[in-house]
Amino acid sequence: MPAPTWSRFAAVGDSFPEGVGDADPALPNGVRGWADRVADILARSAADRGAGPLRYANLAIRGKTLDQVVGEQTARALALEPDLVAVCAGVNDLVRPSVDIDDLMARYDAFLADLRSTGATVLTFTAFDTADRPLFSALRGRFAVYNELLREIADRRGLLLVDFWRMREFSDRRMWEFDRMHLSPDGHHQMAVRVAEALGVEHGLAHTTFGPAEKLSPGRRRKDDRRWITREAAPWVGRRLRGRSRGDDMAPRFPEWVEVVPPR
Repeated sequence: MPAPTWSRFAAVGDSFPEGVGDADPALPNGVRGWADRVADILARSAADRGAGPLRYANLAIRGKTLDQVVGEQTARALALEPDLVAVCAGVNDLVRPSVDIDDLMARYDAFLADLRSTGATVLTFTAFDTADRPLFSALRGRFAVYNELLREIADRRGLLLVDFWRMREFSDRRMWEFDRMHLSPDGHHQMAVRVAEALGVEHGLAHTTFGPAEKLSPGRRRKDDRRWITREAAPWVGRRLRGRSRGDDMAPRFPEWVEVVPPR
């Protein structure tokens, strides 16, 4: 089978494709993320086959609900005419006090169909397993229903699917930032590996591996939980109650094509 070829890669959605958790002050919005890493992989692949430079856009913004993603990013994404789109949306709807998941997924299906109708390869992601997450574990059933409906959509629409829920390596807390909501730099690296594998692209990256995890005493664990509640959980809940998001006043990282030079 010939290696797949793409020259115009766009990322669309919320904080996950934006790259939150992988800090890089030199880049727009101060983050890098797995999508940037995948753009590097695709740029190297293009260079290896003597193709032109890889063009990359990232329209994703943290905190956006599905309707915000659709309303703010669809027209831009379609106008760019990408041949590969990575999209993740709807998770911020699931963590709201109430949600009609069937209606949510019907709207997500229509959005994915619009992207697919352009002829682009569309890649999407199930939500991660929240079983061991304080604050989110009670929502595990919502996430499971979202994932199963998304798997059905992916099968019917011919989408590529990265099944995040089933990737057990992400159960290691070191894959996540202190906020317990966003991937750490190591987690973003591992997700880039998983995305490249889903795309069938040679990537040359090692899987993220760790040594034995530090064993925390019950007292240390309680202290960490209190710090997390004060620094992350309480402000997050407060923003939700006020109908606010950290992404409200932010612009997309790369709203137009940028040419990606493959890393040496």
